[in-house]
Amino acid sequence: MKTTILKKIYIALIFLFLYAPILTLMVLSFNASRTRAKWGGFTLKWYGELFQNRIILEALSNTLLIAFLSAVISTVIGTVACLAMDRMKRRSRAVLMGITNIPMLNAEIVTGISLMLLFISMGVRFGFGTILLSHITFNIPYVILSVMPRMKQLNPSTFEAAMDLGASRLRAFFSVVFPDLLPGILSGFLMAFTMSLDDFIITHFTKGPGIDTLSTKIYTEVKKGIKPEMYALSTLIFVAVLLLLFLVNRMPGEKRAACS
Repeated sequence: MKTTILKKIYIALIFLFLYAPILTLMVLSFNASRTRAKWGGFTLKWYGELFQNRIILEALSNTLLIAFLSAVISTVIGTVACLAMDRMKRRSRAVLMGITNIPMLNAEIVTGISLMLLFISMGVRFGFGTILLSHITFNIPYVILSVMPRMKQLNPSTFEAAMDLGASRLRAFFSVVFPDLLPGILSGFLMAFTMSLDDFIITHFTKGPGIDTLSTKIYTEVKKGIKPEMYALSTLIFVAVLLLLFLVNRMPGEKRAACS
């Protein structure tokens, strides 16, 4: 009996520490007062001002566009890399996988400074392009990590059988191999999109003047005091993610397994 009560208290504390900060942020997004120290009444004013704030909306669009483009490009490159590594000898594949894992184990600040110095040495102008290239660079290992296990589960006989039946190599790949790889590819895409959406350190070192993502914009806002519009935006993002998770969990088991 005591063990059961302790378990419930433990779980309650975990949920409290996880969601109390988010709940506080959501409450503040409806606070009429600009100060966080007192409650000034309920209001939706900050949500209205959010959609009129060009700077915040521009940072949001930059964040979503960079995350989407970097996820798509890194997914394509990572998938092709997995197909190439699958053809290698075991020792060569192991060495290449080890090299691929280094960026994930490396500290982000080291990666950010390294990319910054690389762009400076090449004379590349900092801006949208440098952020995109940086995000593609650190996303590729996560895609490979997601797709490679699916490669190991493939049956090479099915690809050869499709070619024996008259299919070209390209058609055999998209008809037989690609459907089996699709769950891993989707998982890699979502991982890359999430990592790009959440990144601050590498973006901070590789962005140029006049361009911001949400993470770098919030960082600059902290120095002056975060605007209530940011609370509103964070609440909307949290609700959007919550709805997405709810819809995924409402899907039939077979479809949900294919997406995971």
